[in-house]
Amino acid sequence: MTPPRSFNVFAIAFAVVFAIVYLIAVENNYALFTYHPALGEFGGGVQPAREGPAMYWYGWLATSGIAASVAGVLASLLPESLTRRLWPGWTWIAAAGVMAAFCYLLRNFFLR
Repeated sequence: MTPPRSFNVFAIAFAVVFAIVYLIAVENNYALFTYHPALGEFGGGVQPAREGPAMYWYGWLATSGIAASVAGVLASLLPESLTRRLWPGWTWIAAAGVMAAFCYLLRNFFLR
């Protein structure tokens, strides 16, 4: 069974946008919610630590997932004449670029 053309467009757009938005969300702390594991509670947005550490990673994933889903749906609605030239290699380029950016941002942490 062959997936429809719109799925390929959705997947490429989702992968590229997710990687880029994740980098932005981590760098600027745009978490959709905060998890407090010591209390077993979730809180909306970015909240300071209460008892124990606050975990923002789940919120960053949710922020990135929602933004990438919206971008993927919008891209899949574009006419085929615009999406025909969409190269699947952009997913690898975006992922490699985000990994390089994270290495650059974390260089002081690893090189202490």
